[in-house]
Amino acid sequence: MERDEEKANERSRDELPSPLHGEADGLISFDEASAILREAAGPLEEALVAIDEAAGLRLSRSVEARINAPRFDVSAMDGYAVRDTDLPGPLRIVGKSYAGSQAPAGISQGEAVRIFTGAPVPEGADRVLVQEIVEARGERLEIAGDYGEARHIRARGSDFREGDTLLEAGTRLGPRQLVGAAAADCAGVRVWRAPRVAFLATGDELVAPGAAADRPGALPDSITPALAEMARQYGATIVGSEVAPDDPDRIEELAAQLLARCDVLVTIGGASVGERDFASRSIEGQDFRTLFSRIAMRPGKPVWSAKGAGGRLVLGLPGNPTSALVTARLFLAPLVTALAGGGYDEVLGWRELELTEDLPAPGPREHFGRGALWDGKAVPFANQQSGAQALLAKADLLLRQAGGSDGLSAGQTVQALDF
Repeated sequence: MERDEEKANERSRDELPSPLHGEADGLISFDEASAILREAAGPLEEALVAIDEAAGLRLSRSVEARINAPRFDVSAMDGYAVRDTDLPGPLRIVGKSYAGSQAPAGISQGEAVRIFTGAPVPEGADRVLVQEIVEARGERLEIAGDYGEARHIRARGSDFREGDTLLEAGTRLGPRQLVGAAAADCAGVRVWRAPRVAFLATGDELVAPGAAADRPGALPDSITPALAEMARQYGATIVGSEVAPDDPDRIEELAAQLLARCDVLVTIGGASVGERDFASRSIEGQDFRTLFSRIAMRPGKPVWSAKGAGGRLVLGLPGNPTSALVTARLFLAPLVTALAGGGYDEVLGWRELELTEDLPAPGPREHFGRGALWDGKAVPFANQQSGAQALLAKADLLLRQAGGSDGLSAGQTVQALDF
């Protein structure tokens, strides 16, 4: 049971006012909720940013090479540039070629040029003899070993040519991709702006980690830092984080402050039917419409979402840390990805994995259980309580079971998502 559900009192949900303007409180499926968020999310503004500020952002336009690479024939080794027809020599050394220098004059019959890795190959040379197999005596060069078939020359444009597309639009720029963008000779790239995400956790019991031991009844806010890191991993910039007491006025005040500077506000807790569950009412009076309010899933029934002016989004997650992290992986991760310029579904790569142990029937709601990946198989955890936090560090997978389906036996397959 989610913490929000556990806080429910005897009042029915029908007796409470609808927290947002829009649809009635109806249970919808996980797939229906995903489709609604998929439709609501799209890339934010496009911007031209310097290459050294583009890490983690997604390209709004492809990157095309402005130069050839290599720009001319270059040596792949330290050694001597020669004409293959002059071998086995002896040869006369007539110059040197360094990386970054202009190519020396072309060589003629019987000549060699001292050359270093990345240096331009003189016109007429078609082989580089590695320095380990030659002996230089003054201007005279003699071959002292087998030079084999390798020519040790990287041809002009053999990596890529001017005009080639090196990175497609939608690519997220990590270290390897930044190499390509810089190699294309791009000082800046066109990208989608990173979505700005803020967090609002609610509950009188929540305190900063490190302070709970000194306060009876207090609980450390263990989920907000984890959710912030998850959002960063999928391309968000974190612009605020607050913990509010169970005071509707204070929650509404903090929500308004955070919404003024974010694209997505994530509320944590306060989304169920208890007398002190206020988060879902935090945006009353503002121009928001409900996208959905409850989902037929476990954990995650209280998850809700709304969309406001300027495309701002609110995503309400359960207060239980495990429930919040599971539903964030299922909804926040693809939402941030889509706002950042990626595809909503690209981070929802479900796959079939064989079970190592039996998996009980899920009950009436679709179930997203936790498990570990071992030797390419799914190991379901015995403890699936949404309040269990110790196992989260070992959970590699979410295991999906349709509501009302039968249990699965060891050896059968289950839908799994990297967690």
